[in-house]
Amino acid sequence: MITPRVPRPNIREFDFLVVGSGVAGLFTALHLAERGNVAVVTKDDLTESNTEYAQGGIAVALGQDDAPEDHGRDTLEAGAGLCDPEAVRVLTSEGPGAVETLMGLGMRFDRSGGELVRGREAAHGRRRILHASGDETGHEVERCLARRASVHPSIEIFEHALMTDLLVVEGRCVGVDALLVPDAQRVRFVASVTVLATGGLGQIYEVTTNPLVTTGDGMAAAWRAGCRLMDMEFVQFHPTALYHEGSPKFLISEAVRGEGAVLRNAAGEHFMPDWHPQGDLAPRDVVARAVFSQMRSDGRKYVELDFSSIPLERFLSRFPGIVAELRRQGFDIYRERVPVAPAAHYAMAGIATDLQARTHLPGLLAVGECTCSGLHGANRLASNSMLEGLVFGLRAAQKAAEMPRLSYEQLGVAAELAPPPVRVAAPAIRGELQRLMQSHVGMERDGEALREAQEQLQAWTRGIAVVPAASREEAETANMVTVARLVIEAALARTESRGAHFRADFPAADPAWQRHLVLHAEEGGGAAVEFTPVESPFG
Repeated sequence: MITPRVPRPNIREFDFLVVGSGVAGLFTALHLAERGNVAVVTKDDLTESNTEYAQGGIAVALGQDDAPEDHGRDTLEAGAGLCDPEAVRVLTSEGPGAVETLMGLGMRFDRSGGELVRGREAAHGRRRILHASGDETGHEVERCLARRASVHPSIEIFEHALMTDLLVVEGRCVGVDALLVPDAQRVRFVASVTVLATGGLGQIYEVTTNPLVTTGDGMAAAWRAGCRLMDMEFVQFHPTALYHEGSPKFLISEAVRGEGAVLRNAAGEHFMPDWHPQGDLAPRDVVARAVFSQMRSDGRKYVELDFSSIPLERFLSRFPGIVAELRRQGFDIYRERVPVAPAAHYAMAGIATDLQARTHLPGLLAVGECTCSGLHGANRLASNSMLEGLVFGLRAAQKAAEMPRLSYEQLGVAAELAPPPVRVAAPAIRGELQRLMQSHVGMERDGEALREAQEQLQAWTRGIAVVPAASREEAETANMVTVARLVIEAALARTESRGAHFRADFPAADPAWQRHLVLHAEEGGGAAVEFTPVESPFG
């Protein structure tokens, strides 16, 4: 006779658990809900994620003059020799179907005369960027998916619930422990399959376009649970964040350069043609370094973005969000150029996964920016990120449906385990960490500065306490220390310059380094480095 389950107030049992509520997490959850009950755990409001702030759109080959093979070539070119070709093929060939599925859920992209309007961004050979409400694509995607998830009978949403650690039983992930903010109540989510969709790590930098939630939580938790992380040295800096003292770094989409805007130096000169044949539409890493170099040459903290070649009516209709923000901050878009500078924007780095979203830990899948499948290589092609969330969200849901369900006994064991120790760090070091990463591990790096940063991160790592977290800030800061240390370890190991990783002491790309760098934890807390071929990064 099976003993009936006794209700436990701090235990939540589900078939599937999704941590994170951006495009990757919600799209995965909606498709998992066809196969069982789903918990969506997110540490802030449901819609607070990088997706919400994405301006450019979704890159996908849907036009009659375009093809997945063309999209794939552009992706490979931007990735500076490190893209896994099969991952690129999956993204570009399955992308049109995934976008059609999104539209079936109610997403409305901008149209003209009944036809989808397609924009162009840097390193794309043609117009293929779908957008919505001009430059508010991310907001519209997030609103569409959140609305669907909120009313789905098989989805239960837990807002303001911070994952503190993965729950592992006999070598298998069986859920997560979480801290409900702000009352510090501890809750355990138990599930047959856990999917991490926790986003990036932009907040480890002082200057970033990312919202406050992007503190590398999923990467840090996966690392502590024994997962491997890959390509941690590759953090992309967007070249055109609004420079305005005392204000958050508002992104000015490179779609404005796709419509004709150009970058100018202090003398008013259009400098990008001297850097790349594609000029202002060169790959993002090239433009960011050019801007950085020009700032240093001019002795200024910014360059200027000139919109004057874009017809005013076109500019107002295509970029209403950017226009509103510039006006709010006092800029006269009719008469003046706008100051811009690079800011940390996207992590090509993340939890190593295969093309079915599997990690090295059974029972754990991962999708979106917290992952690294080799898709983006050393430099992500503009507007491929939301498409990645859609394509690999579908793949994750399909794989999760095939995975074994937890038995009653496994659920019971998980429910009775003592909570794993929570890592906390003094929130006061958060600003110091961000400044250190900005100055020592930013767009330009060298061995001496990296080693200085490594010593400081090691000291902070030793200072992380293993005690119950009393606040979101304590747990986040510990996660930021963990992922920042791993970024530094990888940046020190790669003694060349490639894509978003530039070493002033090794300024050239080295063919011997055309391989992925994989980190895994050693006994004692260190990080071991392995190398894998481009064609098979998961290993």
